[in-house]
Amino acid sequence: MILEHGQRVLREEAKAIEKMAETLGTAFETAAAWILRCQGRVITCGVGKSGHIARKTAGTLASTGTPSLFLHASEAVHGDLGMVTNKDIVILYSHSGETDELVRLFVPLQAIGATTILMTGRAHSSSGCLADLVLDTGVLHEACPNNLAPTTSTTAMLALSDALAVAVMEQRGFTKEDFAKFHPSGALGKRLLLRVSDVMRTGDDCPMLPRSTPLLDVMQQITKAGAGAALVVENNELLGLISDGDLRRHFISSERPFDAAAGDLMNAKVATIDSELLAIEALESFQNHPKKIGEMPVLADGKPVGLIMLKDLLRSGIV
Repeated sequence: MILEHGQRVLREEAKAIEKMAETLGTAFETAAAWILRCQGRVITCGVGKSGHIARKTAGTLASTGTPSLFLHASEAVHGDLGMVTNKDIVILYSHSGETDELVRLFVPLQAIGATTILMTGRAHSSSGCLADLVLDTGVLHEACPNNLAPTTSTTAMLALSDALAVAVMEQRGFTKEDFAKFHPSGALGKRLLLRVSDVMRTGDDCPMLPRSTPLLDVMQQITKAGAGAALVVENNELLGLISDGDLRRHFISSERPFDAAAGDLMNAKVATIDSELLAIEALESFQNHPKKIGEMPVLADGKPVGLIMLKDLLRSGIV
């Protein structure tokens, strides 16, 4: 029985969204056009459950290239209307269209000169008659068996708001790179912005040794840097790489291991990576390498500039 209740609610809300998709018309196009031409901000406004949808929409718009903020309807009439200018568009959320806190906002908003859009399920309500434009969800009944708790109506508002935000985003030509600028701390932002040069080890953290460096010095430099490897470099040219694994294999196979120098241990056929490559692409290079490697020399214009380590990439927040 519980499962049946859940399935019924999902089906009813899905039907409401399907119906909106079929009836979406010129009002939606007009709203999108207004937002694209808006010289101010898009301000979303509501109370209760509709207010939660309004707040989420402000966040969605802001993160997809449309300057936006949320205005609580109750606080608006106690001074927060000062946030609104005559260049702004205010989207008000009320399923009934009769919410007192919202109805009383239209006159002061008109006096300010802001453009108003109402998202509602009752286009001919008091708010519907006052708004400059109405976006009708068409929801007549809630999924709540008592037709009281906001369920289908808020789901429809959320879906219609997402559709509006994405339509505007696409018309604006908002790219993944633009999105990353507003999400610099998130995994997606880091995937789109973080480069190998931001993660690689340099200076004292990246041993660069000539081929004549004695084995003991090689070990000391790698240990001091905590890098797990050292680059063999001469005349600013990369000759090879010495990893912890190379050292272990040398000690197992050699009768006089300390007689060796860096040039004797290095792997000359080493995979390298460019400093300007995205960090996520570097991670893919590690994952796609035929052997399990933990570090790669980093080159800039063909010259060695650092060392990228798999563990540093994994710690960088790109996954």
